[in-house]
Amino acid sequence: MLWVILLLFSGILLYFSLSYRTRSKREPPLDKGSIPWLGHALEFGKDAAKFLTRMKLKHGDIFTVRVAGRYVTILLDPNSYDSVLQNTTYLDFSRYAQVLMDRIFNLRLPNHKPDTEKTIMKRYFQGESLSNLNQIMQNHLRTLLTLEMAGQNRPDWKCDGLFGFCYSLLFRAGYLTLFGGEQNRNCTDAANVYKEYQKFDGLLIKLARTTLNSGEKQTVGLAKTRLWELLAQAGLRKNSSSWIQSYRQHLQEEGADEETQRKAMLLQLWATQGNVGPCAFWLLAFLLTHTEAMRAVKREFESVTVPSTAMLDPKQHTPVFDSALEETLRLTAAPFITREVLQNTTLYMADGREYDVRRGDRVCLFPFISPQMDPDIHHEPEKFKYDRFLKADGSVKRDFFKGGRRLKYYTMPWGAGTNACVGKPFAIQSIRQFVFLVLFHLDMKLCDPEAQVPEVDASRYGFGMVQPNTELLIQYKFREQPCVL
Repeated sequence: MLWVILLLFSGILLYFSLSYRTRSKREPPLDKGSIPWLGHALEFGKDAAKFLTRMKLKHGDIFTVRVAGRYVTILLDPNSYDSVLQNTTYLDFSRYAQVLMDRIFNLRLPNHKPDTEKTIMKRYFQGESLSNLNQIMQNHLRTLLTLEMAGQNRPDWKCDGLFGFCYSLLFRAGYLTLFGGEQNRNCTDAANVYKEYQKFDGLLIKLARTTLNSGEKQTVGLAKTRLWELLAQAGLRKNSSSWIQSYRQHLQEEGADEETQRKAMLLQLWATQGNVGPCAFWLLAFLLTHTEAMRAVKREFESVTVPSTAMLDPKQHTPVFDSALEETLRLTAAPFITREVLQNTTLYMADGREYDVRRGDRVCLFPFISPQMDPDIHHEPEKFKYDRFLKADGSVKRDFFKGGRRLKYYTMPWGAGTNACVGKPFAIQSIRQFVFLVLFHLDMKLCDPEAQVPEVDASRYGFGMVQPNTELLIQYKFREQPCVL
């Protein structure tokens, strides 16, 4: 009987040791959840957008939750985001990034210098270097699209899933452009990389959350091993981009061994190719299900096409397409912006409130909830409106407000601060070229004319572009006479 009492007493002590934390007057509202240590981890991981929306309604636009033993302060006021983004002394980006690098990619860089890596990337993703990359990417997209239709009679319709169609073509073209690869007739090297990457990407979220079962661990382990082998020559081939060659040289200079370099190549493959294909899918899905938007984009493309060619005029702007893309990103780009609290510090809200956060906690922004899906900023935020970012005269709209304040951040799909995406211009141009080529060369329609845009896979909130939970089935064929309209 005594051992039962001791066991019960030990359990009570354990419960209180795992649960004890109280809120001080100057700290955000604290919601620990009902499960010791775990807190809100299950609900957070299942659907972060739904959970954090519920917490916002309960506590306001700043609060602290317990998630698997960690305390995370969530800030959802875009007017106050700079209090986090500009505090680089006490709020650190790189520590949590290194945790995820280890979990997902088994990667521990001996002398990680994210600022140096960004400087290297900026050198090659702007100016003449960017123009060269865009041209190479366009050529690969054309080649792969032609191969996709090879062996098929032009009048015949081909059935496919739109997500797989977009992801596969953009991934393979991006891989060949940036990492090089065997330029054989069927581009089998790129196809093999994509095949293994699909297995890896399908389990990436569980990798990040360390929730893989034994079978999944084996699957993703084999996929990563195969990808490391396939990426072994990336940055060493002459047809690798100048950026990836410089990045690999940087790794060598910092003392990274061959195995570490291969793992770093997979990290960069995910960083550069993991979001572009899903973004193109959502954009085409919205266009296929919104006739007016499709007509407007086609009409604009027709007006900026170089005469007698199948090429966009690079000197011409495409505000309608850009607005449709921005609207797509508003609805489907959902990254967390996370910082590790290095020392006790204070967050200063735009309305004058001040909140203390503790050393060892994390601070997280989730722009998907606000500003992107905030009804106080965007009217009917759940609806796709291709012209949401256009003024009545067709020029770009940049003035959005909340609480009478003009917003600096009215949508944040590309991150901000140290999280800002360096490859944004290349990504946008890749998607623009892809959509143009698809609309120029193909007749495309939904298999079911009444089909709607699929729901998102809610487990992927927080990791960049969300993905659909089901495919959207399409039919397509080559046009007899290529044109946009």
